[in-house]
Order: sequence, then structure tokens, then C-alpha cells
Amino acid sequence: MLIIGTERSGSNLLRLILDAHSRIAVPHPPHFMRFLSPVVADYGDLAVEPNRRRLVRDTLALLDRHIHPWPHPIDADRVVATARPTLFGVVDAVYDQYREAEGKARWGCKSTFMVDHVDEVLADRPGARFIWLVREPYDVTASAKRSVFGYCHPYRMAQLWRTQQERAQAALDRWGPGVVHLLRYEDLVLEPEQQLKELCAFLGEDFEPGMLRHHDSAAARRTASLSESWSRAGQPIGRDRIGSHRTGLTDNERLLVDRATGPMKERLGYPVDRLAGQIDEPSPLSVAARSALTRCEVEYRSLRKDDNHRLRIARDLHVRGLHLRFLARRALGIPRTTRTD
Repeated sequence: MLIIGTERSGSNLLRLILDAHSRIAVPHPPHFMRFLSPVVADYGDLAVEPNRRRLVRDTLALLDRHIHPWPHPIDADRVVATARPTLFGVVDAVYDQYREAEGKARWGCKSTFMVDHVDEVLADRPGARFIWLVREPYDVTASAKRSVFGYCHPYRMAQLWRTQQERAQAALDRWGPGVVHLLRYEDLVLEPEQQLKELCAFLGEDFEPGMLRHHDSAAARRTASLSESWSRAGQPIGRDRIGSHRTGLTDNERLLVDRATGPMKERLGYPVDRLAGQIDEPSPLSVAARSALTRCEVEYRSLRKDDNHRLRIARDLHVRGLHLRFLARRALGIPRTTRTD
């Protein structure tokens, strides 16, 4: 079970709700597919054990730097032995150890970036199911302005929202509602029991009332303590964040969001301001400058308030170093089959 869509859409809320189910384990995601997909071909044929072992090593190195540390150790040798010879096969084997440690029957992943890998996952695990979580892009961009996760500039975040909803819609069109379940954040918080019953039916699970008390769990309290961006994780389901853009965005920013999201936003049932078509697209230079300034402000606040700030920096440096390592090997023309590191 995988949650797809866009960050700042309530995916942490949904993760904790599902994790409160007696049969479902949903840890906070290290985003393995997002960070390792660009370089997975450089490991060579994963059916070859030494290649697969190198991928597992780098996968678990990423887990070691995860911004939301997992409470259970993962056995690398066991992952190597049990993983199918694909990147998702390795991810599946890692998550399955977590599921087993939690004593649950199935695992879930809330890395919304999996929207880029739906076909890949289904080719590897045909029984996978996807929850497409969508939220009004005004509120998504307003949340992203103050978060270390996602683009701080509303226009850039709106462009990402549009792209990811288009990919999720394409997955729904291709695979159908039996594989991809569309869930609007607004519906979830306005009528949580009804929406969760429908979601559980889609997943083939019984609804459990304890899902509505997700905020009482140690996992929810731990998540809320790690980052200001996750501070609401320890609170019950509430509708007060619907319309948060009223104080989080300016009138011009709302028009920019509508300009970027337009038809896709309307298709998903959210109104679009007709004045959006009359404003000019912002210049790349102004967007870059505003993004850099806002990012500095967000990073400074994170440095002061987030317990996992150093872990996030360590993770980002690790990922950049990993990608640069493979880039250098390609530039030097080193064949994949001669890897010795």
C-alpha cells in the first residue's frame, strides 16, 4: 500500500492513521526510490549478488541518515538474500523486515514521490495498491512556504503539484479504481470515519475505530517532536487546516497558483479564479531569488526548532555525494561490471 501525490497534502496524517491499524505498518519513509532511482542502473545487473549487495549497502546508509529514525534494525544480509533483483525489490525487503518487527500483516509507504514509480512497482508487485491523496493546492503551497519539505515558492510548488497530480491521474486512468484510490484531504478531515471505511474496503481490510485515535500513539508523539513541519502529527483529525491559505498566501500568490494548476485543479473539484489567466508568468530570476530568500528563512527556523535538522543535512549531503560518485564514474568511463568499491 503506497500513498502518492504531493508533499504537504496530509500524508503524515494518513500515514499515522493507517499505522494505527492492527494489521498495517507504515513507517516514515526514507524515500529510497526517489534518491536511488537516478543511479540504480550504475549498480549493474542486480541479479548478480555483489551488485545487489552494493545497492543494499547504499540503501541502508540512507536509512542510517533518515530524518525520522526507524526503531528497528535492518539485517543487510537478509535483505540481499530475500530481495528481488530490482530497486523496488530491495525496498520491499527492507520494509518487510520493519513490518515483521512491528508484528503487522502488511506494510505501507507514504513517500508521495512514488507517484513517479507506479508502473515500476506494479511490474514488480502486481498486488500493490495506491492511495492518491490530493489537497487544495492553495493550502499545499501555503504549507510549503513554511516547511523544509518541498519548494518554498508558491509558484514552483504549484507547478510540482500539477505535475504530480497529472501523473497520479494517468495512473488511475491506466490501472483503474481497483488499484488507485482517490482520496481528497478535505473529505478525509470532514468525514473521517466514512472516508476511512471506504479506504479500508479498497485495501481489503476492516475499519478499526482506533484509526481515529492515531494521535494517541507513541509514533505520533515522536513524529510531532522531530520537526515543526510535523507538529500537528500529535493532534486529532481536524478540519481547521482547510483554507489555511487565507493567512498563508497573498492574493497574487493565489493567482499564481491557479495559473500554474488551472485545468488539473478544476478536474479535481477545486475552483479556479478566472483572473489567473490575466496575470503574467513570473520571471525565473524573480522566482529563484524569492525561493532562495524564503529557503534561508525556513532553514534558519528549522535549525532553531527541529530536532532532526542535522540528520536532514547529513542525508542531503550523503545523497549528493552518492550521485556525484556515480557521475564521476560515468565521466571517467568506468564500466559497471568492474566496480570494486
